Amino acid sequence: MTPFQLHQTRRHFFGSAGLSLGTAALATLMGRDAPAADGKGTVGKAAALPATHFPSQVKSVIYLHMVGGPSQMDLFDYKPKMQEYFDKDLPESVRMGQRLTTMTSGQARFPIAPSKYSFKQYGKGGMWISEMMPWKAKMADDLCFIRSMHTEAINHEPAITYIQTGNQVTGRPCLGSWMSYGLGSLNQDLPTFVVMVAVPSNQEQVQAISARLWQSGYLPGEHAGVSFRAKGDPILFINDPPGVSRDVRRKTLDGLKQLNELNHQQVGDPETLTRIQQYEMAFKMQSSVPELTDLSREDAKTIDMYGPDVKKPGTFANTALTARRLVERGVRFVQVYHNNWDHHGNLPGRMKDQCKDVDQPCYALVQDLKQRGLLDSTLVIWGGEFGRTIYTQGTLSKTNYGRDHHPRCFTMWMAGGGAKGGTAYGETDEFSYNIVKDPVHIRDFHATVLKLLGIDHEKFTYRYQGLDQKLTGVEEAKVIKELIG
Repeated sequence: MTPFQLHQTRRHFFGSAGLSLGTAALATLMGRDAPAADGKGTVGKAAALPATHFPSQVKSVIYLHMVGGPSQMDLFDYKPKMQEYFDKDLPESVRMGQRLTTMTSGQARFPIAPSKYSFKQYGKGGMWISEMMPWKAKMADDLCFIRSMHTEAINHEPAITYIQTGNQVTGRPCLGSWMSYGLGSLNQDLPTFVVMVAVPSNQEQVQAISARLWQSGYLPGEHAGVSFRAKGDPILFINDPPGVSRDVRRKTLDGLKQLNELNHQQVGDPETLTRIQQYEMAFKMQSSVPELTDLSREDAKTIDMYGPDVKKPGTFANTALTARRLVERGVRFVQVYHNNWDHHGNLPGRMKDQCKDVDQPCYALVQDLKQRGLLDSTLVIWGGEFGRTIYTQGTLSKTNYGRDHHPRCFTMWMAGGGAKGGTAYGETDEFSYNIVKDPVHIRDFHATVLKLLGIDHEKFTYRYQGLDQKLTGVEEAKVIKELIG
């Protein structure tokens, strides 16, 4: 029995089952590299996996989450027949008594609101894309659409937690933390997992989001996401206080390290080693982050490609370019949140701003990665936590309507990273209300993303509270092979 175990309280002991695995994830402190075996894939320092389970060239993920739930039938799920149903009630044969939110469950009727936007087919695969996404239309053959995503969660808090962590209950590791834990770090002076929250130009109905979405849960603390701020210094206290030189800072950290090492020798808590590592990373980031966020060295062509807002800190365009710079420097997982997609009312008035914020920067990001030879090794993901209803919430007119939450079907897309471009997988009914072909549950999506990273979701586990925990949970999850190029 270790000294740490002897000093634990009963509550602490039962709250930290599986503790022994935590020290394995701290091998970066010893400078140990964990190269991939048999050429299967790339793992880095402190990787829990000695090698990926499958061959994979994917090294990084950029996950663009549209907070609130984008309206699939206004963007990517074309439903022309709905024009004939304007202001008619949603048939009960379509709804079939399915759960509604309290925001519309009390409505006397559920009048259908056809999309006011026109659609055209683009690319070799004939992808249907709304006029609101003209830049996406230019890269239709790069995109892999999933039009049959579904979830059980109908409200934001459990829904966004579900798609980020694989469970509606908070406290689990998110996808970025799992990737950090399994594949390790590819750089020495930046975090493995970085989070940015972009500020939307329209802020009529933003959703509250917090660090619970990028926490490490029961994984060692070093695998939590590091949040870059939208305004001011990207990281709090990134600069030394006035009068404190780098030499003084270095001596201070060396002293703290010695104290922490003494504490670890006495108590044996592996999170003490995590604390040492975090102090060291913070010191290195004082040099690496200012260089990272300085866009002055980007050429004019690249800056123009991302659009007019790219130099404004906190905009989606700025975070998209920063995301490319992060993966270019070996960051494993970059999570970007863009808010205000919760269109209960005034959807046409707000959709224009939302699409303008993200459309061109998404195009630029994919093309930028491609031009630099990074797209094959970087998986880009775009989507929300659920979709929207075909029936309106509140007042309906030909030019204005709102839509409620809809978990039964929604659309996401992927690009690069082994995803099959020019593909539209899954189909919904003519009301974009129920899935009629090839459903994809969140568990299936996570299993597929892990497969693209070279990881078998069934074998990728962490022992906690007496169970071999997985991102995909205990229910059946399947890899969607048709999404893999």
